[in-house]
Amino acid sequence: MLKALQLEPEKCTGCLQCEMACSYENEGVFNPAKSRIKVFNFHDEGRFAPYTCTQCDEAWCLYACPVEAIAINAGTGAKEVLGDTCVGCKVCTIACPFGTVNYNSSTGKVIKCDLCGGDPWCAKACPTGAITYVDADGTGMERMRAWARQGMPPAGASVNAPAEKEIPNYESA
Repeated sequence: MLKALQLEPEKCTGCLQCEMACSYENEGVFNPAKSRIKVFNFHDEGRFAPYTCTQCDEAWCLYACPVEAIAINAGTGAKEVLGDTCVGCKVCTIACPFGTVNYNSSTGKVIKCDLCGGDPWCAKACPTGAITYVDADGTGMERMRAWARQGMPPAGASVNAPAEKEIPNYESA
């Protein structure tokens, strides 16, 4: 059975240990800018949320690559960048709807999570359990979808309904 990263933002303290472990494992340096996992800081709320490649079933990055430099690892299911094939065109970075494929300026290639070959360092380094490596069926994807639907209009509601707040018309001033 394939495994996947389970990210639980409510457990994240923003310590950035995941970013440090990832950058060291993949690039040999402690540099969060070279990490394949990022921690988003919601400054106003005092909350943090780790995010990385979700290894989509329909991986737009994989299909968008003009030189087929992203391939599926049969053992882990991860969509991996083939460094020898990648030409650094960045089309995959544009195709990814989540912004989790990034360009590494020091190599001229793109980088994304490859699950560390099935032993993800971000999960091992996370002291609070905000990042775990679990059976792919247990990642809570349905919970995430339900949470996302909370911000959507109710079924049958007009998407073009007027906003609660009126936007001022500065042209008539």
